[in-house]
Amino acid sequence: MIERSHLEVLRAVEAEGSLTAAASRIHLTQSALSHSVRKLEQQLGTPLWLREGRQLRLTQAGGHLLALANRLLPQFEHAEMLIDQFARGQAGTLRIGMECHPCYQWLLKVVGPYLEQWPAVDVDVKQKFQFGGIGALFGHDIDMLVTPDPLHRPGLVFEPVFDYEQVLVVAANHRLADKPWAEAADLEPETLITYPVAIERLDVFNYLLVPANTRPARHKTIETTDIMLQMVAAGRGVAALPRWLVTEYSERLAIVPVKLGKEGISKQIFLGCRERDVGVQYMDSFMKLAREVRWR
Repeated sequence: MIERSHLEVLRAVEAEGSLTAAASRIHLTQSALSHSVRKLEQQLGTPLWLREGRQLRLTQAGGHLLALANRLLPQFEHAEMLIDQFARGQAGTLRIGMECHPCYQWLLKVVGPYLEQWPAVDVDVKQKFQFGGIGALFGHDIDMLVTPDPLHRPGLVFEPVFDYEQVLVVAANHRLADKPWAEAADLEPETLITYPVAIERLDVFNYLLVPANTRPARHKTIETTDIMLQMVAAGRGVAALPRWLVTEYSERLAIVPVKLGKEGISKQIFLGCRERDVGVQYMDSFMKLAREVRWR
């Protein structure tokens, strides 16, 4: 009863907000689209939209079908893309999701050589996902996930590709700049600047502050690495970032890395993909290249 074309209509109308705009998006006339909607509602025995002036609002039944469309249509599109790649021979787009804010500079070192090796494969990088990184993999919104904190689930494979140390970043004239390592108590009077992610996903909290049952005086979030490190260099706070990133920025900013805790915090960058995609040549090649590229 419910066909793929119906799901595409639902998604188009919800995205565009009107039948006229949706019809243009999916290359139908408005009358043909209206007829398709009426026929589907008759088959289902319930309305899918309520008209409010010029706007359409989904009913409960319509909302359920839209959720189904958002889950199934990306999988149809992904399957068609793969089949087309197989037919044309190793062509298409590798969609990479990022759960590691400071990893873009590292990723660029991989993407450049990869594009040279695979001229028929494009790369698209996504950072925000409707269902999170794991959900984006299962939902076929992305093909590969870059993360320092993999969640192992049946059907997914994660491979470590790069080791690094998470360090505290302070201004060159900061009181902690010459210490061999920073303890949790050292951060109590500080303004800690982090990316806008949940506290439970921040290593400086998980490995240092929470075990010591302490908190910084202030916690500020900034989205961009450049602004974050400019703030640190200006003495407006401290941050926790990979040592390789701090080393790169220290060439142009007055910042220094300080070990977090006496033992330090050792981390790895992982690449994750769906188990069924293991063996796809252009994806395996990206994994291999990522293991070879190091921050220098």
